[in-house]
Amino acid sequence: MELGISTFGEIVPDNLPGNATNAHQRMQELIAEAKLADELGLHVFALGEHHRPDYVISAPEVALAAIAGATKNIRLSSSVTVLSSADPVRVFQNFATLDLVSNGRAEIMAGRGSFIESFPLFGFNLDDYNQLFQEKLDLLLQINKQEHITWNGKFRPNIVHEGVYPRPLQNQIPIWIAVGGTPDSAVRAGFYNLPMTIAMLGGKPAQFVPFIQLYRDSAQKAGHDVSKLQLAANGHMYIADDAEQAADEFWPTYSKMMNRIGRERGWSPITREQYEYMRLPDGPLFVGDAQQIADKIEYVHSLFNNTRFLAQTIAGDIPHEKLLHSIRLFGTKVAPVIQQKIG
Repeated sequence: MELGISTFGEIVPDNLPGNATNAHQRMQELIAEAKLADELGLHVFALGEHHRPDYVISAPEVALAAIAGATKNIRLSSSVTVLSSADPVRVFQNFATLDLVSNGRAEIMAGRGSFIESFPLFGFNLDDYNQLFQEKLDLLLQINKQEHITWNGKFRPNIVHEGVYPRPLQNQIPIWIAVGGTPDSAVRAGFYNLPMTIAMLGGKPAQFVPFIQLYRDSAQKAGHDVSKLQLAANGHMYIADDAEQAADEFWPTYSKMMNRIGRERGWSPITREQYEYMRLPDGPLFVGDAQQIADKIEYVHSLFNNTRFLAQTIAGDIPHEKLLHSIRLFGTKVAPVIQQKIG
């Protein structure tokens, strides 16, 4: 099973038109995190696209190109590219360029986005949320397969036998579909025979088993080989030498993030009791010592038979050295156990 790191690049907003020192520091930290993950032999480093003051990554392909110069082997992915509010032609061109820069290590993880800021920013209507993604996914898949395309759609000017350049070093750029729990998303990924990443950021992993079965049933009905489907699970992770130390160090950062988002969405504030419940062996939070994290990844694999696990890190009150230590424990203590037990 492939193991990787995913992050949204959280920052304390600079609230300035320039002199963005917090953003600059966080970007340098992200490069250091990716470099460490590569040195540890992890398989994937992924950056999420957001258009908010509390996240530094709005152009993951640009940041990943910088990371490509500091790494050698690790695959470089978005997590996600908000395809609904992007131009598929530019998305492909940017990631094809990343593929050339990185010697064939680029991936696209396409999603509809869990935040809505990009829609008014780029002039799209939220009422078209589903139609936008479907149409743009169709176009992106066609561009990925063909050098010259002819295409008609509702949300973008037509294309008549135009070439899209550059082309990637890989035969095709791997395109994953990122989902949060909407059944139609699983059915779509299976129908198109695309790898799927599921974000376990709330409910227990066991709750997603029927959802994953939808994905596989859809692929089978469409005539695809289910045994070749790739599936990734994604969960928040923080590891320390001691389990209680990990819980205490991660709680302030996690609660601030969840409560900040919760205020926007009308959620009740998260309590420490809820947090500890999510840390249980069958819960969605991967927070503890290395053995606990390895056990939980193995448990998730027993449910999903997933081919990839992405550990989503969160920056905040945790000193960067401790965040690097968490990644180091993931690569040196957790990964060997997973490779031995799962392969």
